[in-house]
Amino acid sequence: MSAQLQHDRAGLTIHELRVQINGREIIKGINLRLQPGQITGLAGESGSGKSMTGLAMCGLLPEGSETSGEILFQGKNLLLNSEKEQNKLRGSHLAMVFQDPTASLHPMLSIGRQLTDHLRVHTGCSKKAAWQKAIKTLELVQVPEPEIAMKKYPHQFSGGQLQRIAIAVAIICDPEILIADEPTTALDVTVQAGVLRLLRRLCDELDLAVLLITHDLGVMSSLAERISVMREGVIVEEGERFEVLRRPQHPYTRALVQALPNHEPFLPGAVESTSTEVLTVQQLSGSQPAVAGVSPAAPVVAAKQQKEGEND
Repeated sequence: MSAQLQHDRAGLTIHELRVQINGREIIKGINLRLQPGQITGLAGESGSGKSMTGLAMCGLLPEGSETSGEILFQGKNLLLNSEKEQNKLRGSHLAMVFQDPTASLHPMLSIGRQLTDHLRVHTGCSKKAAWQKAIKTLELVQVPEPEIAMKKYPHQFSGGQLQRIAIAVAIICDPEILIADEPTTALDVTVQAGVLRLLRRLCDELDLAVLLITHDLGVMSSLAERISVMREGVIVEEGERFEVLRRPQHPYTRALVQALPNHEPFLPGAVESTSTEVLTVQQLSGSQPAVAGVSPAAPVVAAKQQKEGEND
């Protein structure tokens, strides 16, 4: 890899990022680093600030938001960019995939039109070159019969295919950074795995720095090299995937991990814990809502105590 490409693929660093919306601090001084060729997971329940982190990176925060700290990319603090500079950067260097693909695709425009318009706005290439690149990008995300798909409209595709098309729109300009915000939550469970495998392959083949935002630690354990756990606007724990999932240090992380179903296929081994106290998700989360899909009274029991119960 050339020195220039290494510089271009230097990743992104968030330093002491704070975000206030209507006087309420949503993000409270977080630090995060995205590396090329690596998926970084950002986990947390609804309202933790994880999605706002992705929006801040792309300059898509609600009007009136106040920010401080740094989002460093290619030697510049993105928080200091003008709206024009941010618009130019977004889509060409930083791209985002949302939970609902229909929200990012125009229902009245063909898939080919949306892909080529996006590419031409950011690169100025010819219609012919844009059309050829769009077909290749649809092939890359494994949309069947891409030449035919180019002439179709969003309502003619399934949810899984629409998410692949939304990913194609996101990567067609060869961005360095890809933010995927709950990319499989709205999909049928039978197609989720295919989309996740696609993200893994694109990260490897395109040397993307990927931020995977999700409430599902099972998804994290199958994809992310590093995991950061966010609660109430603060990153309470971060580290290598296996360390965070096998030996969670923060009580909130332990609650999230132990709330996973026992049959979770991706969980890398038993969870080790230094605590033997029986806690509930509600106790660990304070006044916050319980972990999604888990009753507030669901017990969180350390591995040691579970073993003792088995021997009784």
